[in-house]
Amino acid sequence: MTRVRLSVAERREELLGAAVEQIELHGVAAFRIADVAAALGVSNALVLYHFSSKEQLVGAAFAHAADGDLTHLRKLLSRRTSALRRLRTAVRWYAPTGAAKGWRLWIEGWAVSLREPALREVARDLDQQWKAALTEVIAEGAAQGEFPCEDPAGAAWRLTAFLDGLAVQMTSYAGSLSRAAMLEWTDDALARELGLDRESLRAGLR
Repeated sequence: MTRVRLSVAERREELLGAAVEQIELHGVAAFRIADVAAALGVSNALVLYHFSSKEQLVGAAFAHAADGDLTHLRKLLSRRTSALRRLRTAVRWYAPTGAAKGWRLWIEGWAVSLREPALREVARDLDQQWKAALTEVIAEGAAQGEFPCEDPAGAAWRLTAFLDGLAVQMTSYAGSLSRAAMLEWTDDALARELGLDRESLRAGLR
């Protein structure tokens, strides 16, 4: 079958998507240029033309995944609805659900970043931008009187820490907690950080 000729940008996008899939499947330690090439039906040389080493491709793949996550987060937080509804939608999206493929990628990234400074910077940047986006919407909701949160930045940090920990548990020990229970805990954490009780949270979401 004849392959469609892609632009440089399109080819890089295709290679990065395949690299993310391979990292999710096999982890960074077992990641190989050859597997990315095979998944796309291209040569190793073509992959290395765009990314000069495995390490460069791995770092770019994590940055690509981070950009995708941040783009989706900003889309959720920019909807024309209340700050409370936007926050709850974003928090529920961030929480681990289903097979949690994305969480497997980021847990892998956290582990590798302990030894790889480039990956550490990618993970740190994603984390800081996530917290900043949450902080902005929490501050907006508090200023508009939707909820009485007095420390938007602290609330964003604590929510993120809770969800990260829950994701590690749910991804590492699949089936240990039902999705319904996880979402209940997520709502509890959100209400607590915003200074609401559960009834006020439910009322604000109607």
